[in-house]
Amino acid sequence: MRSATHFSPGAITALSLALTLALGGCAAWSPSPSASSSPSTELPVPTTWSTPAVGSPTDLAQWWQRFNDPLLGTLVTQALQANTSVRTAQAALQQSRALRDVQQGKNLPGVNASGSAQRSQTGSNDAVDTFKVGLDASWEPDVFGRQRNTLSATESDAQAAQASLADVQVSVAAEVALAYIQLRGQQTQLQIAQSNLASQQETLQITQWRAQAGLITSLEVEQALTSSEQTAAQVPALQASIAKTRHSLAVLTGQTPDALQALVATAQPVPQAASDLALSIPAQTLRQRPDVRAAEHRISAALSRVSAADAARYPSFALSGSLGLSALSLAALGNGAPLVNALLASVSVPLFDGGAARAQVRAQEAALEQARISYQATVLTALKDVQDALVALAGDREQQVRLQAAATAAGNAALLAQQRYASGLIDFQTVLQTQRTLLTAQDNVATNLANISSDHVRLYKALGGGWN
Repeated sequence: MRSATHFSPGAITALSLALTLALGGCAAWSPSPSASSSPSTELPVPTTWSTPAVGSPTDLAQWWQRFNDPLLGTLVTQALQANTSVRTAQAALQQSRALRDVQQGKNLPGVNASGSAQRSQTGSNDAVDTFKVGLDASWEPDVFGRQRNTLSATESDAQAAQASLADVQVSVAAEVALAYIQLRGQQTQLQIAQSNLASQQETLQITQWRAQAGLITSLEVEQALTSSEQTAAQVPALQASIAKTRHSLAVLTGQTPDALQALVATAQPVPQAASDLALSIPAQTLRQRPDVRAAEHRISAALSRVSAADAARYPSFALSGSLGLSALSLAALGNGAPLVNALLASVSVPLFDGGAARAQVRAQEAALEQARISYQATVLTALKDVQDALVALAGDREQQVRLQAAATAAGNAALLAQQRYASGLIDFQTVLQTQRTLLTAQDNVATNLANISSDHVRLYKALGGGWN
């Protein structure tokens, strides 16, 4: 229905607002998907860990502070700000939130302003100018909840992206700590190799003196030279490993490979975490892990998309209206121009689509099933990560006691062997064997000490530490 009436421009604005409010005042109803259409995501979760730990409560958000190494804390903080993976996850979160806002805007009535100028002529008649201005409003009432469920899905996607960002932060913090511990461990191994090399070179010099005195043959000299050169060959290999680890650490912090050369050049001991650790129960750990939370949000998003696909099988409604002025001149538009208004309501009912709508529902239900299976896999992996880290930590701690005792005994044996050889009481083979044993024992102690620190890092990561 159309009518022509004289209205002022102020009246057009008031009428447009009234039209928008009228279009937005309808109620909505949404069919909920059947709970029996998909299997439950519940998994049996153990009540305790197989290897319990006791101690004071642990701040998982900044677990790296428990290592009492300020440089480690600085590097982790730098990585959480500048690491490329973290920045990519932050951009993905911004994108998800923007897509949610896009869908939220689609659910509201839309109002557009338009204007046109037309000049037309028929035959030999004079040309006629026509000027029009108007407002158009449209809205699709969400009677069956399709749009609302689509919005809910995008909101869950945004929450999943936020949890994914936290998961990246957890991983990056752990990777930085592991690389830093590896670097300090390699520096310790280099010091051990250099110290043993100095001792072997001293033995070589004694051997050369004894050969010159005719007390031994050149065989012992060559054996001593072989042993010292083999140890010397480890030095450049360790130096290269240190450089490559330093490069990896720099890239993790968002810097060029050579950026940390001066900062970590001085060798420092491997940082050690406090031995006491209070573990939360498995169920609380699963709630703390961001990857588990992200999997939960993906289930919610998939569930909402099933509801949206199901609602798409029902009738859809649309309301639209327009208000406008039409005149033969620009001056007449604001001075008594006739107002043209229209209101249109429509309904669309799907009658036959070849089964496409039902197929779309089945597709979304399959996606929901995939999300639930992925959630189960994430939970199982989380439980395994914690159990593995606890077992590794307990084993390496026990092993460290034995390795330290072996290294102490090997050091005493090497010292006694060198003294007795200088006095001519034992043969050179005993000296060579004790020196090789000492180098191996000390290297094993350093390696296992770094493993213990790495076990702590992996445990904190498995517990979901590293984010707020």
